Amino acid sequence: MNPRKSALPRPLALRLAATEYGRCGEVFRSLQPAHWAAQTDCPAWDVRQMAAHMLGMVEMAASMRENFRQQRGASRAAAHTGAVHIDALTQLQVDERAGWTPERITERFQARAPKAVAGRRRAPAFIRRRTMPQLTEINGAQEPWTLGYLIDIILTRDPWMHRVDIAHATGTPLRLTADHDGVIVADVVAEWADRHGKEFVLTLTGPAGGTWKIGANGPSLTLDAIDFCRALSRRPASTGLDELMNTEIPY
Repeated sequence: MNPRKSALPRPLALRLAATEYGRCGEVFRSLQPAHWAAQTDCPAWDVRQMAAHMLGMVEMAASMRENFRQQRGASRAAAHTGAVHIDALTQLQVDERAGWTPERITERFQARAPKAVAGRRRAPAFIRRRTMPQLTEINGAQEPWTLGYLIDIILTRDPWMHRVDIAHATGTPLRLTADHDGVIVADVVAEWADRHGKEFVLTLTGPAGGTWKIGANGPSLTLDAIDFCRALSRRPASTGLDELMNTEIPY
């Protein structure tokens, strides 16, 4: 299996990263005190814990030294507990900020987000072409990723999906625009199509939606763009699931 690569032009990927961090910061600032304790669709996390993870990922992207520190800590925890590396990493991020208030998380996120974009921008092409040392289980298989796929795609999809999670958990409005969220959704659709390799006609509704067609004989699916992405991330969604929707996409 060839390592998965980013399909987005680098300038576009970095623009999406900067915009997404900005929108996540807006969400944090808009939350009321009661919202931070709301349960999310990630069973182990309330909103505050999810935000702590999101901050941990920003800190990791902002500093190579912090990246190495977190990765070493996660590797030790995974070896000790038998956990999957990514689960050990996210748990480390949440545990290290267990005593942080929402205000502290919000302020730190806003301060470090521009550094995270800059850190991702500094990653040179020869680094982005390298294969990550850990494999990731997707659709029942252990697959390799390039660092470029992680840096340019996953590190933006992850906070994007968690912004969706927070809106879903708190009942607060979700800001969606075609020039940002629509581009992220289109990249998800392209990867989904590549992964299952079947014909289809897909219509996604809402500001982040669009229509895609592969071949002439596939099934037609119509659903909300956010429900589509939530379903592919294995979150609860009312989608009228077709067999094609069993194809998981990483976030």
